[in-house]
Amino acid sequence: MTPRFSRQRLELPDGDFLDLDWTGPEDSVRPLILVFHGLEGSSQSHYVRGLCRALSRKGFRSCVMHFRGCSGENNRLPRTYHAGETGDPGFVIDWLRCRFPRVPLCAVGFSLGGNMLLKLLGEQAGSSTLSGAAAVSVPFDLAGCARRLEKGTSRLYQYWLLGAMKKTARRKAMQYPERLDIKRLLEASTFYTFDELGTAPIHGFKGADDYYRKNSCRQYLSQITTPTLILQSHDDPFMATDQIPEAQELGPGVQLELADRGGHIGFVAGPLPGFSEFWLERRLTDFFSGLSLDTAGRR
Repeated sequence: MTPRFSRQRLELPDGDFLDLDWTGPEDSVRPLILVFHGLEGSSQSHYVRGLCRALSRKGFRSCVMHFRGCSGENNRLPRTYHAGETGDPGFVIDWLRCRFPRVPLCAVGFSLGGNMLLKLLGEQAGSSTLSGAAAVSVPFDLAGCARRLEKGTSRLYQYWLLGAMKKTARRKAMQYPERLDIKRLLEASTFYTFDELGTAPIHGFKGADDYYRKNSCRQYLSQITTPTLILQSHDDPFMATDQIPEAQELGPGVQLELADRGGHIGFVAGPLPGFSEFWLERRLTDFFSGLSLDTAGRR
């Protein structure tokens, strides 16, 4: 059954807005779970719907934060979002903490949203007000992932995602035709080229290399103290095995679980179609249920 979401618009200090989609029991005493979707995702992405449905069944309330321009309506400013954007999620976390001061607050991020969340936790280190966090199929090294997606069958994912990104770029170019070289951008055949021509300049980076270097979450992992679960797969087509961080790179709050198979936000188990289980949802709900929490982000 598809979760029923209610939408709320949150005005931002810079004049832009974010759309939040809510679902689950409003009177829940369990933690509120803030959800960050992946690249070009939304509350309608299958992995978001599935998790929110599973969380509701366990008595959790969920809030999906749409990145700028991802809720079905263009955002107002030339900029949109990127893998290292931590200002928006930080603002939403502070807003939720003020609105629900007595409710423990946790967060989960998928793919690009996972990189964003882990970078934020590392930047905040011991000052984070989140009581717990989880990240799934994280592109720890953005440059390495861009290179990996240019090889083998991974190019299929690159082709599909670039198509979605170009649709967004077309809409943005109609709003601000002077800000993007849309002709060259639509000719891009790799993530690197798209980020070099689009993502980097519109968000103030010198180029794709500068963007990747400053925003890859791997360099922030050692600073994380918030209880954090990272779920990753050895066969993720977005990255090579050597891009998965070593144990010594993880902060005291981080638990990394590696599956032999799971692909990119896959994690399906079961013998036959129709009898399979998306065990990711069960693992995440078990993790949040197992946290002993208070409202100050402490265990």
